Amino acid sequence: MNIRIGNGYDIHRLVSDRPLILGGVKIPHSLGLLGHSDADVLTHAIMDAMLGALSLGDIGHYFPPSDPKWAGADSLVLLEQVNELIQEQGWRVGNIDSVVVAERPKLKPHIEEMRGNLAKVLHLEPNQVGVKATTNEKLGPVGNQEGICAYAVVLING
Repeated sequence: MNIRIGNGYDIHRLVSDRPLILGGVKIPHSLGLLGHSDADVLTHAIMDAMLGALSLGDIGHYFPPSDPKWAGADSLVLLEQVNELIQEQGWRVGNIDSVVVAERPKLKPHIEEMRGNLAKVLHLEPNQVGVKATTNEKLGPVGNQEGICAYAVVLING
């Protein structure tokens, strides 16, 4: 069996008048993430990790912010397309480990739903999708609640 590992990272600015969507879950909060699509940093980091494992570039290559077609796009739909792309190459996601870094809101109550959404789109069991949440201890732009970021590592096999 061949295996590959990819890692991904994404960050978006927090602003008013936008929904906060992480792992496909709309989370109640006074601020949301600014981006061309729904700005779901968790899903974006996972997609970049999947693409990176096969040296296929990043999500900006496939879903450029300059293309109005992707304005407001549901990142779970984009994730499904990335999954189809890697499967066409003969690969399949084995597991995901990810972390979302945010001072607020508390994400723990939403993690199981995030895991379930991601697992469903990728045709995985929830125990193959790790999602953790932490803070930045009030340090830097994330710690100052200017944004939220996410990191992901994905193992794929073929």
